[in-house]
Amino acid sequence: MAPKKKGERKRAGKQKQKTLPVLRRDVARQAIADSEGLKQKLADLEKELEKARGDKKDIYAEMIRQYQQLQCQTDAQIQHLKAKTENLQEQLGSVSACREDVRQSRADKAKALEEKDEAVAHMQSKINNMETEYEKILHGSLDAVLSKLQTAKLSWEEEATLVHLEYKDQLKEFGLNPLEI
Repeated sequence: MAPKKKGERKRAGKQKQKTLPVLRRDVARQAIADSEGLKQKLADLEKELEKARGDKKDIYAEMIRQYQQLQCQTDAQIQHLKAKTENLQEQLGSVSACREDVRQSRADKAKALEEKDEAVAHMQSKINNMETEYEKILHGSLDAVLSKLQTAKLSWEEEATLVHLEYKDQLKEFGLNPLEI
């Protein structure tokens, strides 16, 4: 609080004048001490900043190394997968070709079997026709032979009857009875 009386104010002003250089000196000392402390703190902070920058560079370098290593691994894996894909595509092409060959073989086999069945049916038809024709020829020939045999039989029977009668007459001439013989 401010003094109320005039005399008290003067004494306070003089004390202020005496204490002002002391205060300035104390303030200067304090400022120098604070400056030294701040300089030390600044130096510590600069060291920490340099350390942080070094750590940042180390971390950045490690991240670059890890990125490059990961990139190399990824490239290697991509190459491996490309090679594997090409191999599988070749195998798939081979399997497709085999399937096509099998399909073609089956089609050829079915066609050959169909042609064989047609040939067998055609041959069987020819055999049946030939059998019918041979039966007709055989029956016609047998009928002709039978007719000739019948004709020959009749002529033989007539001839045999004539020969028989002739022998019978000759036996009678000799005085023999043909029924006894």
